[in-house]
Amino acid sequence: ERLEESGGGSVQAGGSLRLSCVASPVIDSCMGWFRQAPGKEREGGAAIRYQEPTAYRASVKGRFTISKEWDKNTLYSTMNSLKPEDTAIYYCASTFTLRGEYFDTKEYTAWGQGNQVTVAS
Repeated sequence: ERLEESGGGSVQAGGSLRLSCVASPVIDSCMGWFRQAPGKEREGGAAIRYQEPTAYRASVKGRFTISKEWDKNTLYSTMNSLKPEDTAIYYCASTFTLRGEYFDTKEYTAWGQGNQVTVAS
C-alpha cells in the first residue's frame, strides 16, 4: 500500500486547511490521520473504518472532519478553527485489519510521507 499526501501549509489561527491522501492500489478498510509536533510523540487525531462510526481525539473533535471517497481511493481531513497547538507534521496511515485501538500507531501498516501544517497565532 502506498499513500500520497497533499494539502498542508501555513494559516492564521482560526483558519482552515484540507489534507488529502491518495492510496494505491486501493484504499484500506481502516485509515487514520496522525500528527507529530516537535519533541512530541506521534498521536492519532481521527480515524475512519468501513461501516463503523468515525473516531476523533478530544482535542480535534468538532473542528476536524475525516472522510473518504471510496471510488477515488482518497482520504481527507478537513480542519477548521485551527489553533497554534495544531502545528505539526500530519500523516495519513492505513491498515487492512484493525485489532486494537484506533490511535495506536502500531496498528497501522502503511504511512504517508507527512505534510507540515503550521498555524500562526
